[in-house]
Amino acid sequence: MITATVEARDNYLTHEYGVKSWLLTKDHKRIALLYLASITFFFFLGGIFATIIRLELLTPPGDLVSSQTYNKLFSLHGIIMVFLFLIPSIPATLGNFLVPMMLGCKDLAFPKLNLLSWYIFVVGGLFVLYAMLIGGVDTGWTFYVPLSTSYANTYVILTAVGVFITGFSSILTGLNFIVTVHRMRAPGLTWFRLPLFIWSTYATSVIQVLGTPVIAVTLLLVALERGFHLGIFDPALGGDPVLFQHLFWFYSHPAVYIMVLPAMGVVSELVSTYSRKKVFGYKFVAFASVAIAILGFLVWGHHMFVAGQSVYASMVFSMLSYLVAVPSAIKVFNWTATLYKGSISYDTPMLYAFGFIGLFTMRGLTGTFLASLGFDVHVTDTYFVVAHFHYIMVGGTMMAYLGGLHYWWPKISGRMYPEGWAKLSALVVFLGFNLTFFPQFIMGYLGMPRRYHAYPEEFQVYHVLSTAGASVLAVGYLIPAMYFIWSLRYGPIAPDNPWRATGLEWQTSSPPPPDNFEITPVVTHEAYDYSVVEEMTVG
Repeated sequence: MITATVEARDNYLTHEYGVKSWLLTKDHKRIALLYLASITFFFFLGGIFATIIRLELLTPPGDLVSSQTYNKLFSLHGIIMVFLFLIPSIPATLGNFLVPMMLGCKDLAFPKLNLLSWYIFVVGGLFVLYAMLIGGVDTGWTFYVPLSTSYANTYVILTAVGVFITGFSSILTGLNFIVTVHRMRAPGLTWFRLPLFIWSTYATSVIQVLGTPVIAVTLLLVALERGFHLGIFDPALGGDPVLFQHLFWFYSHPAVYIMVLPAMGVVSELVSTYSRKKVFGYKFVAFASVAIAILGFLVWGHHMFVAGQSVYASMVFSMLSYLVAVPSAIKVFNWTATLYKGSISYDTPMLYAFGFIGLFTMRGLTGTFLASLGFDVHVTDTYFVVAHFHYIMVGGTMMAYLGGLHYWWPKISGRMYPEGWAKLSALVVFLGFNLTFFPQFIMGYLGMPRRYHAYPEEFQVYHVLSTAGASVLAVGYLIPAMYFIWSLRYGPIAPDNPWRATGLEWQTSSPPPPDNFEITPVVTHEAYDYSVVEEMTVG
């Protein structure tokens, strides 16, 4: 790490003042911070529901909340965490902040649409919050029919409309990124000179644009059937309940990659920077992102092995599910090869990258278990699936999200965070996460169903371990929240390039000026060429 010199200069944070300047801004960096504030609120709200769930499961009888309340808790936890935090987390915050700077341009292609996407996101979130306040929803985050259309007595339509609205935010963000990557790259920035974060974000954007309309229409159909008794999913009216599962998972499995592909892009940046090496097999890693985006649309049926689809269809989906693991494995092996004989620095972002690689590998291995027909039938709707899902979302996306926040925090805020506390938090998050979710693999294999608020006594030891781990994990998440806020006022002034990294975003000041660059940069070298950085440092 290098030190900074204090110099007064105009930047995006000080260029304009007042609430109006933020709420009407078209600066992608400010919009990224609006998203950051919004999703952080939803993250801690979803975390509160998770805490109550874990406290309820501390003892076998349902003695803290009723079964109906418990159903609402895990439903709202899932809906808020998936649709209002995980899906927008990296694309809408780090993506919004970094994509124009990594491409060497002043802003995204459509700045007004970018601001509109945040307002749409907030409106959708308010619908979900209002539904929560007046009684909640108890269908689970999947809104399965016929429960959601015929039997639930909670606010399904209101919640579904909220998620429907947020979908448009996701579509607009993806559209903006696609056009920006195609049309606004700096001179000399060819496709194979792009940072891998851009490749991952681009692949994610394609999924957002193609997949999100499917879930939006699906939830609209649920609302129409529930409100007007149309025969779409109800067999009594000529509908097909399994059709809902096909439509829902056709989006919601690719949505997993909306959450994890940007995380992979972040990890590619971290691994390269802190090992001082070019990413091994750059083109393979880049095309692996595209392959994941394509194959992700072909595997939705593995969620439906017990839903009555034909054995032949299940076999095809099983084979495709194994296939989608290949590009993910390419990334993991190439990151490992990048680290080999590298000059590795164990700064906080790198610790999160190590955590991601380990936990994501665990997710991949357990995913191949679930792609196996015989094993999947045994563990469907058990805690094995809950653990697998959280190893992707919390162990994968959250680790990369925190790693990225730490890595780019000097650029975002112009301040450094306390390194000692940051390393401690990374360790606490890693240990807390594994203590929370690894026992769930065991109890799922032993037959503990998910979504039960009371359970046999033989599973209590695993639930106690999970609840203890959740307590540790909560502390791990609170520590960064506190020192990030502290650093805004008291953190040391950040240099323009504290990590001696290669991307264009590190060639502008910290924090960046309103238009990102004083002069449009010209790219003359390959991605992750550290010889250029060393020459600049020496010069």
